[in-house]
Amino acid sequence: MGGGNDDGIYAVVPWGWRESPPYDTPVAWHTENMDTDPWEWRIRVLNERDDIAYAKLFFKKSGFITKDWYSYFLAARRGGRSFLELYEDGKISHFSKRIYDVIMTYEDLASHEIKEIAGFSKEDKSGFERAMVELQMGMFITTCGTRQKVSRTGEEYGWSSAVFCRVEQFFGNKMIDKATGIDVNEAYETIREQVLKLNPDAEEKRIRKFVFG
Repeated sequence: MGGGNDDGIYAVVPWGWRESPPYDTPVAWHTENMDTDPWEWRIRVLNERDDIAYAKLFFKKSGFITKDWYSYFLAARRGGRSFLELYEDGKISHFSKRIYDVIMTYEDLASHEIKEIAGFSKEDKSGFERAMVELQMGMFITTCGTRQKVSRTGEEYGWSSAVFCRVEQFFGNKMIDKATGIDVNEAYETIREQVLKLNPDAEEKRIRKFVFG
């Protein structure tokens, strides 16, 4: 898990949202220190590694996952089905389809670019955010960087927005092929075993939620 709460599973390090008591924590949020500020780690991972993904992956919250484990989660979440198959079965929302289509076309887009290109209005804000989480939880898109807005004069401004791309683009088709060859039950049991190594007290219902989303 990428936040301060392990959600009954496991977090990278135990920390609170601030460095002040009552938390005994080795990290300090929102200090912009690349070594101790977890908010900076997501960018470090994307800039420095090619085998770790960061997205809203667990309990609709942000987390980190290595390439080796990604294939098992992908097998469990998708069950060997494609985006189109799930959409046609009514498992994916229309908003998610709009977002996925533009990312397919442009390969990678910042969240503000997705809104503009896909034609989302201010009234669509909550639906857009739900769809973005749905696509990340379904492991169809993932964070692949950050990008600032650009003014009409070509100047960057404001806070950086997360950039998203398809998982196939981020990790490559070999990882997708590997996931396709993993049975859903095998994927679940493999992840479950690892969770219990890290947290012997993890409850079965939390593990299932963690694995299947």
